[in-house]
Amino acid sequence: MSHDAPAELHGLPENARRPLNPGESYVPLVTAETGVPEVTFRSVSLGLLFCAIFSMAAAYLALKVGQGIEAAIPIAILAVGLSRFFPRKNTILENVIIQSIGANSGHVVAGAVFTIPALYMLAAVPGSGVAQPHLWQVVLVSFLGGSLGILFLVPLRYHFYVENHGIFPWPEATATTEILITGEKAGNQAKTLAVAAAIGAAYDGIVGIFRGMSENIRLKYAYVGDVLDRHFLHFNLLNSAATLGIGYIIGLHYAAIIAAGSFFSMFVLVPAIHAIGEHVPLILAPGTKLIADMSPTEVFNSYVKIVGVGAIAGAGVMGVLASGPSMVKSIVSNLKGMKHQDTREATAVPRTDRSFSGAFIGAGLVIAALLTLLFFSFGIGIQKALIPALAATALVMVIAFLFAPVAARAIATIGTNPISGMTMLTLLITGLVLLRLGFHGGAGMYVTMMVGGVVCTALAASGAFSTDLKIGHWIGATPARQIGWKFVGTFVAAIFTGVSMWILAHQGFGTQAVPAPQASAMRAILEGVFGTTAMPLRWYFFGLGILLSLVLRMVNVPALGFALGMYLPIELNTPLLLGGILAYLVNRPKAGDTPSVAKARENRGVLIASGLMAGGAIMGVVAALIKMRWTDGFPILSEASATGPLGEWLAIVALTALCTYVVVSGRKGEA
Repeated sequence: MSHDAPAELHGLPENARRPLNPGESYVPLVTAETGVPEVTFRSVSLGLLFCAIFSMAAAYLALKVGQGIEAAIPIAILAVGLSRFFPRKNTILENVIIQSIGANSGHVVAGAVFTIPALYMLAAVPGSGVAQPHLWQVVLVSFLGGSLGILFLVPLRYHFYVENHGIFPWPEATATTEILITGEKAGNQAKTLAVAAAIGAAYDGIVGIFRGMSENIRLKYAYVGDVLDRHFLHFNLLNSAATLGIGYIIGLHYAAIIAAGSFFSMFVLVPAIHAIGEHVPLILAPGTKLIADMSPTEVFNSYVKIVGVGAIAGAGVMGVLASGPSMVKSIVSNLKGMKHQDTREATAVPRTDRSFSGAFIGAGLVIAALLTLLFFSFGIGIQKALIPALAATALVMVIAFLFAPVAARAIATIGTNPISGMTMLTLLITGLVLLRLGFHGGAGMYVTMMVGGVVCTALAASGAFSTDLKIGHWIGATPARQIGWKFVGTFVAAIFTGVSMWILAHQGFGTQAVPAPQASAMRAILEGVFGTTAMPLRWYFFGLGILLSLVLRMVNVPALGFALGMYLPIELNTPLLLGGILAYLVNRPKAGDTPSVAKARENRGVLIASGLMAGGAIMGVVAALIKMRWTDGFPILSEASATGPLGEWLAIVALTALCTYVVVSGRKGEA
């Protein structure tokens, strides 16, 4: 096989995105007979490297601010951009493999961070009966879930990509494919991305490791903070390039909704609860002191956060109810689609249609079921585990079988995966089944959450892999090679997700340092199902959050975004809003702008924000690792100086400079 780069490839075929006419067939960009390098040492090693890096970054951001990374597009840009540093540029098929392997980071992280941190939180509660998960358990749950998501999607490949060619819009696959086929333009984008990542890493390193300025900007020494404090109001802004980048990516509209939730918590509910509670001469659980003696942050942590958790749970359940009819329709369609398989002889199937055989997939599912049964029987440390292990295995296989293709169809249609609501539904079903089997308390919660972890990762994996296969279908990759290396990438992502979670667990999940918002909602569901917490006021606030999410839905406000803002500390939401404002400033049209210039400016701004986000997030994991050994890192300023006037003014100046860089550099985008 020749390793010479093919001639320059210009765009996809005309019929790539439309339904085929009777008798018409789709010929991909790289035809089946072309001897183009695909799976090489370079493509595999770069894919695994990006998978490891983005797994750590995605885990940090998802646990910190509840927002993950869509890694496919940045990895595609890096794959094309790094190609110019090799004697032979990457072929487009090598870049497909790099992107496909690397993109495992996003879905494995999404599955793990929604569920497993809840077990760490419960384990920290005295008398809960829940053991703290081991690193190997997190890795195995993530790998099993990811593998199941892949295995349940493969039988639908022919139905999704051949029979339904041109039916679904595939928004993320479209964007990633366009990057992979643009060549030199993507190479220039890689430089912008790398510079921004270096700036983000340096900025957050100075803040988190070297304590070169204040980590939080409270405006205490700029008059505003003092005035707010006197009225029991609290303002705070995390001085973080990564969080600023996330705010830019999600845009001003959604960032404003999240910030509105935070402002409602800190500027309405916290003062209201304090004003009422300061006249109550009793300690009200879950608080541990008189409300009159609490600070705004203590009132928020003790009471208001619970309203946010209830709102998150309510938004997730309503999302499932709203999409229920389409989910049922999708399940029926997917079951019919499994009957439609490629019936050609193996020797007659072209390279671009070669997949794994039905026998291989069947064997893989049997092995996955056996591993799941062994894990729940012997891997979670409970007595008389056979019955719950059988029930857990059956639930995992049935729910993943029904919902994983639904997740894939959602990605194909609207580009988003409703895994939060489906995972909550999984926890409710599993918890009720285990209660019927007589498993209560810590053992029941542990098994339930592990089931949720496997299923959640399977749903995320299925959705993400559907995008990868569509990219390969359009360009002309070999499905069997994509599928095979997807398992390897899933394993690497599971390892680095588990390691990142183990590192961050030392800072405490559910705390100000690592809020883990989705997992907190899952924890509340477990406590509700198993009835482990007898605090009437807690459940009153939780119910209030559910009612609030219903009201938000009625007035057409995105309930999940507002709820996340209510739960997350204000210092995490204010930089999101700042990032959204920067996105608005960068994308403002100039007089005489053409659509292509406006689009180029938008793309450049997103690249800069993605770099800040990835670089800062990786440095956040590094900082957490360093502080396991050196608690204070390697400080330049003393703690008093960093939190005093000097540290705050340095932070204000540095953040202003960072914002100026984002706006000025982002506005330079050219067609």
